[in-house]
Amino acid sequence: MNDQPRRRPAKPHRRPKKDPVRFLAFEALRAVDERDAYANLVLPPLLKKARAKGDFDGRDAALATELVYGTLRRQGTYDAIVAACIDRPLREVDPPVLDVLNMGVHQLLGTRIPTHAAVSASVELARVVLGEGRAKFVNAVLRKVTAHDLDGWVEKVAPPYDEDAEDHLAVVHSHPRWIVSALWDALGGGRAGIEDLLEADNERPEVTLVARPGRSTTEELVKALGEDNSLPGRWSPYAVRMAEGGEPGALEAVRESRAGVQDEGSQLVAAALAAVPVDGRDSRWLDGCAGPGGKAALLAALAAERGATLLAAEKQPHRARLVERALAGNPGPYQVITADGTRPPWLPGTFDRILMDVPCSGLGALRRRPESRWRRRAEDLDAFAPLQRGLLREALKAVRVGGVVGYATCSPHLAETRVVVEDVLKGRGGEPVEAEWIDARPLLPGVPALGEGPDVQLWPHLHGTDAMYLALLRRTG
Repeated sequence: MNDQPRRRPAKPHRRPKKDPVRFLAFEALRAVDERDAYANLVLPPLLKKARAKGDFDGRDAALATELVYGTLRRQGTYDAIVAACIDRPLREVDPPVLDVLNMGVHQLLGTRIPTHAAVSASVELARVVLGEGRAKFVNAVLRKVTAHDLDGWVEKVAPPYDEDAEDHLAVVHSHPRWIVSALWDALGGGRAGIEDLLEADNERPEVTLVARPGRSTTEELVKALGEDNSLPGRWSPYAVRMAEGGEPGALEAVRESRAGVQDEGSQLVAAALAAVPVDGRDSRWLDGCAGPGGKAALLAALAAERGATLLAAEKQPHRARLVERALAGNPGPYQVITADGTRPPWLPGTFDRILMDVPCSGLGALRRRPESRWRRRAEDLDAFAPLQRGLLREALKAVRVGGVVGYATCSPHLAETRVVVEDVLKGRGGEPVEAEWIDARPLLPGVPALGEGPDVQLWPHLHGTDAMYLALLRRTG
């Protein structure tokens, strides 16, 4: 008789189950990290493909979107939490592992997904994309994360405000320290204002539509959306906000380029430039940095109402094609060209109105492109500086005496806004330009909290817009 104990039969090998929602979110996060892609460009085609395969419904798409954007927005905070739960420097964790971990932390601390489901789903994803060994690491870390809620973790990992205010705000509100410092300098004031701004950067922005004058109306857009999914614009007479989200491209007016998706701050910049009184001729308008075409399309529509012509110039050919698409069907005369505004093909004094929405750091659109905050460096501003000054200087040469130039950036950083304008007007780095400031505030009627002027800085927490900057200048000689 055999007295040896009987061995238990080995468990059959279980293949990990692929969760299409979390797998898609992971794919998007990897594209953002590996290819320097933007989530707002990567995610829509992935969602479209998943819907076509029958893998997704509306709730699945909403969850995938929340996982991607929530993880990117809170990356700084989640990195600090993960760092407190591991026994090695965070930089030694492979980026794909960190993506799975941060997405798991977001499910645990930033959503209503039950704890068990958040951990098990994250571990299962790790098995699929990382392998069994790393899945065990993910499981161990996330189980440590469950020890506290978000407030509890923030209290543990963020330095006290009184000891290091900027680092405290950086961890609590998930912004790099240098961006916290730059935004605080631009905003001024005390703690409440900067905290409100940083919190607004982490909120999901509304989708705002623009009804291009003479081509569409806000009434048409409201009717197409339905009253339950439409809100009036806060400030722009051309704006309609989508209350419940949805797919703007499904609207006929958007498909036909009679309307478009455009932040209200961007709409206000174009409308303000068009509203400046000019004496004499007012028939030649220029958008000198026109890509991707939102402001150009609104300007073209406003110009057409007055019998004026818009020239839309864009240096990058692929962006020039986007401008052509945005302007397609505009009833008035317009032209799109590929041209460098610092080496313009047009003669001095050609135009009556010029918009120069210059390339910049994009710190004003962190709500829409949260990955930008982790991608930008303070030294990047040094690379933009000569270009911004060169574009403004050439714009002031290209406008006729008495004409107006609008200098705009989607950044509130002082080095990209008022400092640029003052340097050009005073001739720092080039010949001085004979021009005067125009008070832009009356040209944004009804918009509050515009500061002391003459330039205007919009803010997400004060105006519900991107942090657009606008300076209006009239050439005097």
